[in-house]
Amino acid sequence: MKSNYSEKELKNRLTKQQFEVTQNNATERPFTGEYDDFYEEGIYVDVVSGEPLFSSKDKYDAGCGWPSFTKPIEKQGIEEKVDKKFGMRRIEVRSLESNSHLGHVFPDGPKEAGGLRYCINSAALRFIPVEDLEKEGYSEYKKLF
Repeated sequence: MKSNYSEKELKNRLTKQQFEVTQNNATERPFTGEYDDFYEEGIYVDVVSGEPLFSSKDKYDAGCGWPSFTKPIEKQGIEEKVDKKFGMRRIEVRSLESNSHLGHVFPDGPKEAGGLRYCINSAALRFIPVEDLEKEGYSEYKKLF
């Protein structure tokens, strides 16, 4: 699936790192992302499309150096694909609407929360604080808090 956004448009509105991560499957260095050690209440949306992806209610410190979540807000909002790069077998996570590379999902998350760890690049995300959900057009997600 290709993104609905032109390369030129994305290069104009995303930072170089956001573009590399979302469009070229890059990975930010561990412990450097804006949302790694960040715990305000709100939702995380796709930096490309604004598609709601994760809630702060499902975020936890996995100690891996990237924002980690136990589950997406809506499973149908993401796509999971087998990634065999670098001699490993991992499950890549992409946003469905814009086909942005987000990160990977691993089976080593908290057992009591389903056992998954969605390990996501900060550069693929934009945070919307609870108090701004309505103003930003995400009022239906206020019920999560």
